[in-house]
Amino acid sequence: MSMLGVIGGTGALDLFESGASGNSTTRWGQASAAPVQIDLGAMKAWFLARHGRPHRIPPHRIDYRANIAALKALGVRHIIALNAVGAVSPELEAGALVLPDQLIDYTWGRVHTFSDDAQAPLEHIEFADPFAGPTRSGLLAAASAADVDLLEGGCYGVTQGPRLETAAEVARLAADGCTLVGMTAMPEAALAREAGLDYASLCVVANPGAGLEDEPISIDEIHRVLQRAMQRVVALLQRFSPESLA
Repeated sequence: MSMLGVIGGTGALDLFESGASGNSTTRWGQASAAPVQIDLGAMKAWFLARHGRPHRIPPHRIDYRANIAALKALGVRHIIALNAVGAVSPELEAGALVLPDQLIDYTWGRVHTFSDDAQAPLEHIEFADPFAGPTRSGLLAAASAADVDLLEGGCYGVTQGPRLETAAEVARLAADGCTLVGMTAMPEAALAREAGLDYASLCVVANPGAGLEDEPISIDEIHRVLQRAMQRVVALLQRFSPESLA
């Protein structure tokens, strides 16, 4: 059975019983934090806090290469990425869980490939379906088993951050076909593909995008929504089957 990795916000780690720590040092630098073992129902997984412990690294400063490399060195071959996102589609409510199938990358200046020197030759990865694979299928099956509502499909627009978007930017994202907006799926997803790892994004809608409601976006309300929604995320992950990774 292949080993599963989970990448998420620091607060997500507090929802799981954690055990042994893994090495955070890679040839690309230090991972955001030391990966720790967690129990997910019938299986163990490695959890990596994307923004560090404590939560301190902004999205554009994360060493995504080191994070992916650290998990791969521990034997991880499948990754579930937990992503807090905003809704671009007005049909998505705060607290919804979404399994996107596409993305558009609006980020800039982030180191986005391992192909940087003679030790890592140039590689043009196939990336038409960035989240397709057995991990994504396993999440759909787990949601059904846990009786957790999980919306299938959607396009994740990845912005630079750490600021939230303007109303005009959200309107542009909608015109481009995005239904979700977040800051961390790229280059993480592409690096996982380049490293030969199967990667799926499990998104938690934290708020409506700018301009979709009359009231300003409240950071405190975002945190409250995420805290409530993460209980359903845990219930889903606890039903993730090891057979999905065979």
